[in-house]
Amino acid sequence: MHRIRHLPPLGHVNRQAPAAPALVAVAHGSRDPRAPHAVAALLDLVRELRPGLDVRLGHIELNAPLLPDALHALGAGDVVLVPLLLGRGHHVKHDIPASVADAAALRARVAGPLGPHPLLVEALHDRLTEAGWRASDRDGAVVLAAAGSRDPESAADTRRTARMLGERLGGVPVVPAYASAAAPTVPAAVRALAARGHHRIAVASYFTAPGRFASAAAAHAPWIAAAPLGAHPAMARLILHRYDRARAAGAGAYDIPMNTRFPASA
Repeated sequence: MHRIRHLPPLGHVNRQAPAAPALVAVAHGSRDPRAPHAVAALLDLVRELRPGLDVRLGHIELNAPLLPDALHALGAGDVVLVPLLLGRGHHVKHDIPASVADAAALRARVAGPLGPHPLLVEALHDRLTEAGWRASDRDGAVVLAAAGSRDPESAADTRRTARMLGERLGGVPVVPAYASAAAPTVPAAVRALAARGHHRIAVASYFTAPGRFASAAAAHAPWIAAAPLGAHPAMARLILHRYDRARAAGAGAYDIPMNTRFPASA
């Protein structure tokens, strides 16, 4: 009796597809004990959206694992780093590339920061709504409270997000303000809006996770203060969007080349 050998269809390659590069999310780090839990919950959402993807975490400072340790634990192979940072600044342009340069065994790609992007605006809008903002609050105003940076491109990114959020809110004034290193401060922005006749002033928290700066900004809210972005589904989708863009750019590439401009809604 002859055995019939079933051949694979033409064009079929009988080998497993190569594994996708690991995703290393790069958080800033915080002394606030709530911050690591918020970031962990966000990365759990990422894993739910992309089952089987190796998703890891590295911190720039203050929390373990630090980014160099997270990269060392990967050993060799392909990796895409996605900064959980909201604009261009020193960490994105210098600290993260320096850690990548020290991980010579890895074929690394670095995604751009999360912002500006419409998905961030979606998350900001939802956090404001959860805090009590209503579509009818057209006489209100918003202070977009960010960490702040001496890098002018970082401030430009925050201003872009403020404009996008104002459009999302139907033309409500949204003023960017900063917890450090840049002006205006959150209290100064609140005073300026009050001087313009706005009495219902909300603070939108432009922070990935809870921390000292986010808490200080919320304390200056004369009306409502939104929670940090945290584990929001739009944030998880944005992380994967940045990962996919950087992966498509090829090994050794940056999704956002350092010290260059980029489209805000890319």
